[in-house]
Amino acid sequence: MTDALMFASATPRFALPLLHTGQAQKEIFVNEALALADTLLHCAVAGESASPPENPVDDEAWLIGTGASGEWQGRDGEIAMRRGTAWAFVRPRDGMRVLDISAGCEMLFFGSWRKASLLVEPLGGLIVDGEARAAINDLIAALQALGILPSA
Repeated sequence: MTDALMFASATPRFALPLLHTGQAQKEIFVNEALALADTLLHCAVAGESASPPENPVDDEAWLIGTGASGEWQGRDGEIAMRRGTAWAFVRPRDGMRVLDISAGCEMLFFGSWRKASLLVEPLGGLIVDGEARAAINDLIAALQALGILPSA
């Protein structure tokens, strides 16, 4: 398993490395900070999986599922990004949002990852109210178009 780079001085939320006056090899710190910022800015993951893909694509991010294995073992709920021949990991913070490309919806982190489940059209009942059902279907379609609800 690849260990994350550790820096003596880093930002409090996402551990972006900070530079010091007269520091040697500044490019390492700056490049690491830019790579992490690139992963987190308008974050999108290819999908959710408990194990790394067999043929990882460079710069592709994944949400690590429960029961992680292989190089992701012990990193449940984190975001993994492929960089060269290794994985870089980001621990989520409350309020973080990611777009799950495979599901076509947003996920929110608040203690754990949350995503909306697909709503179904109301069926049954003694009285059919066509206008109410049409309004509910329009609302579902609007939430799907915004990526709040997954597409059917």
